[in-house]
Amino acid sequence: MISPAIVFARAQRERFLAELRELLAIPSVSTQSQHRADLDRAAEWVAADLRRIGMEGVTVSAAHGHPIVYGEWLRASGRPTVLCYGHYDVQPPEPFGEWVTPPFAPAVRDGRIYARGATDDKGQFHTHLKAVEALMAAGAGALPVNVRFIVEGEEEIAGPSVAAFLQQSAERLRSDCALISDSTLFVPGLPTLCIGLRGAVSTEIEVRGARTDLHSGVYGGVAPNPLVALAGILSRLKDAEGRISIPGFYERVPPTDPAELRSWQGLPFDPAKFRDEEMGARDFAGEAGYGVLERMWARPTLDVHGIVGGYAGEGSKMVIPARATAKVSMRLVPDQHPDEIFQLYSGFVGRIAPAAVEVEVRRLSQAEPVVLPRDNRFVQAAQRALRRVFEREPVLIRSGGSIPVVSEFARGLGIPSVLMGFGLPDSAIHAPNENLLLANYYHGIESVILFLEEVGGLPGSGAT
Repeated sequence: MISPAIVFARAQRERFLAELRELLAIPSVSTQSQHRADLDRAAEWVAADLRRIGMEGVTVSAAHGHPIVYGEWLRASGRPTVLCYGHYDVQPPEPFGEWVTPPFAPAVRDGRIYARGATDDKGQFHTHLKAVEALMAAGAGALPVNVRFIVEGEEEIAGPSVAAFLQQSAERLRSDCALISDSTLFVPGLPTLCIGLRGAVSTEIEVRGARTDLHSGVYGGVAPNPLVALAGILSRLKDAEGRISIPGFYERVPPTDPAELRSWQGLPFDPAKFRDEEMGARDFAGEAGYGVLERMWARPTLDVHGIVGGYAGEGSKMVIPARATAKVSMRLVPDQHPDEIFQLYSGFVGRIAPAAVEVEVRRLSQAEPVVLPRDNRFVQAAQRALRRVFEREPVLIRSGGSIPVVSEFARGLGIPSVLMGFGLPDSAIHAPNENLLLANYYHGIESVILFLEEVGGLPGSGAT
């Protein structure tokens, strides 16, 4: 028998899509200050929809930064409480010239909706809103489970708002689990649950030489060159085999569970196709001795993201720069701790820096690694829901990326997160022509409906 909520959702698909278009049209770019009013507008849009679908106690709070939208429905006595999380802020859309249609003029082509935020994360958290609306309509204003919503506007800038909000409101936000849809299916049509995320430490290294830029002819040979010093530092962070050279870095890195490795071997994954078509690279790099998926999901990494210094404009300007900087991050695995890793890393950088320059290492952001046990009852409920919608056995994977709020929920609220995403590897997240397959959007709504119904049948913890 089809859930009455799913019957309702299928009848409302055209309206749901029209509403999603409205949300996607708001240019809520959190990294650019000129869009602050748009962030406020997106938050108010979400709050209005929460009120319309029957959520109570809806608030929009900007006490800690960009607005956090909160709403709840806690009338399912004795049932578990699910905290639905999403973020309405998006990445900058540049370069504009590479978009087929404007990034904030949502367009449907070939069964996909194209817009910035379509998959990351407006389209995905919108499935939560519409699933709850369908359940409320089918249940005559009642839900099978207690629900809280937190929708924020600083995820793309790793802002502190959610952490501060959780710390301040931990007792009021008590829940049994969090539901996050901000990930992808492993391949099209294959329902996927992510049960592991790498942590991260993002840093900036600044190297300073002389007080000001110096003429390379007059001072060359005696003036310290921060760019050369920085290049030397970066070159010593990893060895020729791709192994990170920081003493003690691997001390807490456990071997990957053999059973988990075997499960990954059964995934529909072609390394050569992944290298050639998805990455578009000549060959794989990274830590020798490990498979591609293990390197991406279960081994730590260190990468350089950008170097700035000196003159790089048209023509020549032969100066020795006064300073140079590099952005460097590390992805971490359990049981690596960001604070400890940063201390090891910054200490090593200081020791290998040439004596003629000053070096400062700044920490920009961090996130804890997370792995969820496979026998978690909420993961199992999600598996049952996905199996019914996709009519295929779901796969359990890890992700090489980081979602900081997952560790915040674990540490601040003591609850596990279910990572049930509906994007695709080719959804162009953070890139021009970001898109969401509409079939996945509708499957997402139905999967969330069934997940909430499944959780409603589990014993509650009295978290409300």
